[in-house]
Amino acid sequence: MAVQHRLVHCPPERVWGVLCDGDRYAEWVVGTYDSRQDDDRWPQEGSALRYVVKAGPWTFEGRTVVRIHEPPRRLELEARAGSHTSARIAIELVPWGDETVVVLDEHPLRGRGWTFHHAAVDAVSQIRHRGMLSRLARTCEERAGAGAEAAGAGSHA
Repeated sequence: MAVQHRLVHCPPERVWGVLCDGDRYAEWVVGTYDSRQDDDRWPQEGSALRYVVKAGPWTFEGRTVVRIHEPPRRLELEARAGSHTSARIAIELVPWGDETVVVLDEHPLRGRGWTFHHAAVDAVSQIRHRGMLSRLARTCEERAGAGAEAAGAGSHA
């Protein structure tokens, strides 16, 4: 099982705001080239987003469905790769003063993922998750900086 965490330098509500924008997943999910919400219900339970993964000349389309939605602290997703393979992705936001600890837990749920799941796969997942959490932190923190700059600009008027 691959569990990773990271301290993000902004409040949970800002991180949750990024998670609620399914069109932005490609900005922080490693390997994802494009993402789009299926409808305007994201991230309500049962809603989905579609994504494209690019690996060299190959592309793959997938779909992620929200299984648990507990704003603004917990989001659990099922990322489907074809009709028989999926992974559970749990994202938990823990308030840490004015900041947020983001805990990411991903593991195979259905299909061949269990057949090939072993320590080497977990090691690769850990590297991917560190990159993903780093991108998520950067996305949230840049957004926080832009919001602070906009608020500062408005106060000088």
